[in-house]
Amino acid sequence: MSTPATPTSCDILVFGGTGDLALHKLLPALYRLHREDRLPADTRIFALARSALDNAAFLALAERNVRAVVARSEFAAEQWKGFAARLDYLAMDASQSADFGRLARHLKSSEGRVLVHYLATSPSLFAPIAQNLSIAGLAGPQARIVLEKPLGHSLDSARAINQSIGRVFDESRVFRIDHYLGKETVQNLMALRFANALFEPVWRAAHIDHVQISVNETLGVENRGGYYDHAGAMRDMVQNHLLQLLCLVAMEAPVRFDAEAVRNEKLKVLQALKPISGLDVQDKTVRGQYAAGRIGGQEVPAYYFEKNVDNDSDTETFVALQAEVENWRWAGVPFYLRTGKRM
Repeated sequence: MSTPATPTSCDILVFGGTGDLALHKLLPALYRLHREDRLPADTRIFALARSALDNAAFLALAERNVRAVVARSEFAAEQWKGFAARLDYLAMDASQSADFGRLARHLKSSEGRVLVHYLATSPSLFAPIAQNLSIAGLAGPQARIVLEKPLGHSLDSARAINQSIGRVFDESRVFRIDHYLGKETVQNLMALRFANALFEPVWRAAHIDHVQISVNETLGVENRGGYYDHAGAMRDMVQNHLLQLLCLVAMEAPVRFDAEAVRNEKLKVLQALKPISGLDVQDKTVRGQYAAGRIGGQEVPAYYFEKNVDNDSDTETFVALQAEVENWRWAGVPFYLRTGKRM
């Protein structure tokens, strides 16, 4: 799949820079890009969060987390030293307009550089951040905005977020990220389908009884209880990761293997999904929550005893559902989607 050329001058601003996503996913990924010499030499990375840390304390925090995530063979002191030289930390409150003026002054040398605003925050902050970036002069033609799931908590809230972002950034400068698409197994799906003469002729209803897509985890919610208890498995996994997998399994071959053409074929699959409503919700969906037990020989607590989870929580940690794609290729073939924690 083709991608645009990497710009020569770029500043990456990570909002929520001390959160789980930034420390466990984004910074390790950026470190790997640095290690593989895939970041332009003058790329700068700014971590932004409310935590009252100085730059030295943040760098120590970042190093601990990157070390914990990447393979031991990937971490090298000299490589980290070079990566750390790119990193800068600024304590700020993303809900306060005044802090964005301070951010703009901090970035005074960013004129003419591409600004990538990566929002690793609660979706409730997406719209205020976009508006404040605009007020501070940080949302010009060279600026991009990256949104992580979940995009709101409902269809209406997702639409409201998109409208708010769209008032500041053109659609071509908005990137909605699903990190599952970066997994090697997921990336191999299209090659398996469209480059394999054995599978393509039989990849259809006449030869397939049903399709199962399962994403099961042995982990619990770990330190994400506060977020997870408001999201649940449906918002955290199904409406993004599992639907992306369904699209890759069910889509037609794109006219080109670039982002827009692949997106267009995925959209056709989503438009062909039969809505699950009324009695179908009872008949075609199952929700559950993990109880106390043993995983890998270790005792683990019930979900409602996890940190930052309400003791009477009914948030689902398991979802199974039957989906149907109503088109010529898949008519009559049920798609069973399943995901759960502590499985």
